[in-house]
Amino acid sequence: MEKIEKKLKEVTIRFAGDSGDGMQITGTQFTNTTAMMGNDLSTFPDYPAEIRAPQGTLFGVSGFQIHFGSAEINTPGDNCDVLVAMNAAALKVNLRGLIPGGAIIANTDGFNDKNLKLAKYATNPLKDDSLSSYKVYQTDITKLTTLALLDMNLSNKIVERTKNFFALGMMYWMYNRSIDQSIKWVQNKFKSKPEIVEANIRVLKAGWNFAETTEIFTVKYTVEPASLPKGKYRNITGNSATAIGLVAAAEKANLNLFLGTYPITPASDILHELSMYKEFNVRTFQAEDEIAAITSTIGASFGGSLAVTTTSGPGIALKTEAIGLAVMVELPLIIINVQRGGPSTGLPTKTEQADLLQAVYGRNGEAPVPVVAASTPGDCFYTVFEAARIALKYMTPVFCLTDGYLANGSEPWVIPDANSLPDISTKFRKDPNNYLPYLRNAETLAREWAIPGTPGLEHRIGGLEKEDKTGNINYEPENHEKMVHLRAEKIERIANDIPLAKPEGDASGDLLVLGWGGTYGAIRTAVSTHRKNGMSVSHLHLRHLNPFPKNLGEVLYNFKKILIPEINLGQLSKLIRAKYLVPALSYNKVQGLPFTARELEIKIESILSGDLK
Repeated sequence: MEKIEKKLKEVTIRFAGDSGDGMQITGTQFTNTTAMMGNDLSTFPDYPAEIRAPQGTLFGVSGFQIHFGSAEINTPGDNCDVLVAMNAAALKVNLRGLIPGGAIIANTDGFNDKNLKLAKYATNPLKDDSLSSYKVYQTDITKLTTLALLDMNLSNKIVERTKNFFALGMMYWMYNRSIDQSIKWVQNKFKSKPEIVEANIRVLKAGWNFAETTEIFTVKYTVEPASLPKGKYRNITGNSATAIGLVAAAEKANLNLFLGTYPITPASDILHELSMYKEFNVRTFQAEDEIAAITSTIGASFGGSLAVTTTSGPGIALKTEAIGLAVMVELPLIIINVQRGGPSTGLPTKTEQADLLQAVYGRNGEAPVPVVAASTPGDCFYTVFEAARIALKYMTPVFCLTDGYLANGSEPWVIPDANSLPDISTKFRKDPNNYLPYLRNAETLAREWAIPGTPGLEHRIGGLEKEDKTGNINYEPENHEKMVHLRAEKIERIANDIPLAKPEGDASGDLLVLGWGGTYGAIRTAVSTHRKNGMSVSHLHLRHLNPFPKNLGEVLYNFKKILIPEINLGQLSKLIRAKYLVPALSYNKVQGLPFTARELEIKIESILSGDLK
């Protein structure tokens, strides 16, 4: 039958199924193809917290949401327009996120008696009219996949693993996407297994052809490319951007890059990616535990490398004493915390912003460190580069905070010209005349970096207090207090070397929404919506969290009210209230999920109408 074609400005799709159904691959393939077509986009991979949870269960559902369009896209979408549900559990978990009247593409084979029981359905939702307010497209994806591969004599396991590409093919047809990019990916990924290549390509084409010929789908949608700034783009995740940013920083610093780490969700991808950059003098070391990871990193820094360790909140807890050592000996070090839900193991695959106070204060003694935080997946590149700049210039460990939402999410990213990045090269001390290990730069208070083995520049490092200038062990009370103040003042002076705070919108008004980290997209969208409606609201997002920008207090005092949304119980709010004595309002969410733009729009409306709760 004749198909109708319609144009859409933006669409949000969610792929959902068991953790073994390949939903992350499906979503990533759709995302990469969409990025190649020039759409702006934002994604939200949503992993189950357990490794290989029992098949068909509610806690084993894996999801991938993509929001793409021809206009500016800042979030992965509050709710999805289309839900692809590979089984009953996927529908049960994700139905609340589907818009009224939205489309459900259901794999009917995933709604058998066993799956319905595991999903805690008393009756089959595909047959009991409970989904009457939605557009339901029932397709036996499993059976159609099997038919497409019938003559290949493949094992049931292999056939089962390809069904995600049938769903992908259908969605490519529905939203007028080319299948060519995914075909190339399959050919490259499985080039040593020709039968797997053929099977996946067959099923992908079968899904596309089914959507083209069936009478179930009557509408095909087109989403035009977005008007993005000129440049060369790639689709990038936060962890990939972090890894590339570290390589760029090492190149611009003329240093070897050393990563000492221990695998932990959701930071492990940084290790995986950096291990592929050996040609750029990158050395990756997977240690036996978190303590060994950071102490090896301190050793690499002592030896003259740009040294990095990556982890999440539980790993930071184990690294704490060694971070204090790096503060004491004043060596450059980058500590990347990809935050996740806590405490303890908590929600290892879910996002949170609850490690800010840990980064700022979480060490014994007076051990201040600079803290920076990325705001989008692509911004992870620039934020970790800034962390490297500060670490090298001020001879200090630096925290770089991202989170699970940023790490796994993706967006189109303009590949920067290497020449546009600042030179952050450092000079090692080589002249032994008048050398003192803790003699400081008059401007930055940073000590000089001397490499072990340089004649005449021998010096001690260790966790005992140093004597001013000489670096000898010293227990004198006055010296300890002096060194504590010097280390603290060094960090405070970084405020002279970072950009001033500048709100998006008006410089003064009724309400300033102050944010940090991965809340950026939702805040920007909500504030932009209200500004278009004439409301007096502005947005300020902080990259530098310790020290704060020098003019932050002045900016805050220009607004009648301050709202701070955070995916924690109000950690930035505590810091802002304590330092600037402003009655900042906290808006908190601790569900392992990012804010939606609509949640923030409602909160802004309530505050501007006089509700200060």
